[in-house]
Parts: sequence; C-alpha cells; structure tokens
Amino acid sequence: MRTPERRLTTGEGPDPRVTQRKRILIVEDDASIGAALSEYLQSQGFATTVLMNGLHVEPEVRRAEPALVLLDVTLPGLDGLEVCHQLRRFSAVPIIMLSARDEEIDRALGLELGADDYVCKPFGTREILARIKAQLRRAEGRLGASVSQHGFRVDDAGRRIAFGEAWLPLTPQEYRLLRKLLSRPGHLFTREDLLDPADDGSRAPSDRAVDSHVKNLRRKLAPACGDAVAIVSVYGAGYRLEATSLATA
Repeated sequence: MRTPERRLTTGEGPDPRVTQRKRILIVEDDASIGAALSEYLQSQGFATTVLMNGLHVEPEVRRAEPALVLLDVTLPGLDGLEVCHQLRRFSAVPIIMLSARDEEIDRALGLELGADDYVCKPFGTREILARIKAQLRRAEGRLGASVSQHGFRVDDAGRRIAFGEAWLPLTPQEYRLLRKLLSRPGHLFTREDLLDPADDGSRAPSDRAVDSHVKNLRRKLAPACGDAVAIVSVYGAGYRLEATSLATA
C-alpha cells in the first residue's frame, strides 16, 4: 500500500478546536505506515501511541483511554476484527478499521462488530484526518445525549445502552432489539417487530436468529440487572420486557 504522505499541503494545520491534544491509538503492524501516521497526526495537534500487536490493544485502551483507535485488520497476535470485538465488550471508543481488503463482507463484518468507520488502503492523510475529526465530533456529540429511562440510560447518538452506571456490551442488533423493547415496556412485540428490516435495510431475520439475539441479550442483562429485568417469551407470539421498575404500556 501507499504510505501516507509525510509532508503537509499548504493551508493544512492543527485545529485546536477539534484535536485539543486528543490521543489517537494507532494499531498497525507495518512500522513505516505506523510511523508516518503518527508523525502526521502529531503535526495536526494530536498525541499518538503506536502498537504493532493485537494482543497489546485492550490493556492500552484500558490504561490510557484514547480518544480514538485506528485499527488495522491484519495484525500479529490477534487480528483487528477480534480486537474490535474485544474492545466493544467494555469501551465505546471510536474505532476506524484500516484494511487493504476492499471486500463488502469484510467491511460489513467490521461494522457489525462495532467499528465506527472502515477505510481501505491505500489512503491519503487528508482522508484519514477528515474521518478522524468526523468520528471525534460524533463522540463529543454523545455527551449529554443520553436519556435516562426507567433505570436504563439510552444513548441514541452513540447507539448504546447502560443499566445503572455500566454500559451494556451490546452488538448493533442487540442494541436495536433492547431499544425497541424499552420503547414500550410490557408490550408484546412479534419477532418481525423486534428486528424489522426497515431498521437497517437488511433482509428480515429468521425466527431462529431473533431467538438467538434474545438469548444473548438475556445473558448480558443478567449480571447488570439481576432479577429486576426480564425478557419474557410468549409462545408463538414474541417477546415483551418486564421489570419491577418499568411502567407497562
């Protein structure tokens, strides 16, 4: 791939309103690309950390809490897709995947696992800078966007949900499912209602897929909610959310 340009184009420069020395974690196994990205982003007012092994990413994110992660797909130790999945279990940090593979299935899988953006190599520095700034603005927009709802905290802008103080480690499908259940506690939703293809333009899921998502969602809710919340199955009909603290529809 083409190494990102090191020289700045006339008129480029750091934007302190956007960067404010935010730290970008660059995870790239090609040392020359990692160094070039780091040098360029530092010239734009960011602080940077460069890692070359997927196994080192989770400890670094937990320790340093970067503002954004640039994550290559092909990494030693642990590949980028698995790293993305790992990070989404505990963090909402913006993730931009970097890959030389331009297959639609790779992009879809990366986004399904929780990545916020997907950039194909080769890329230019102007493009990557614009995408970083866009993700940081979106992340900042999430502040104050959360709405408390019967013990749950729903962040529609960030597409995440917390119960109490802990964000639930939800996949995009699980987020949509729980968000819909929370919209009308006690209401009986059919499987088609819960994962309506109009939500994301995808094909309608099978009953088995819906049941699998509900099973995973129950497993994730249990440690945070205990017996206070239950997704109740209604045989042959669908599901409803029941909880002592929720007002029914």
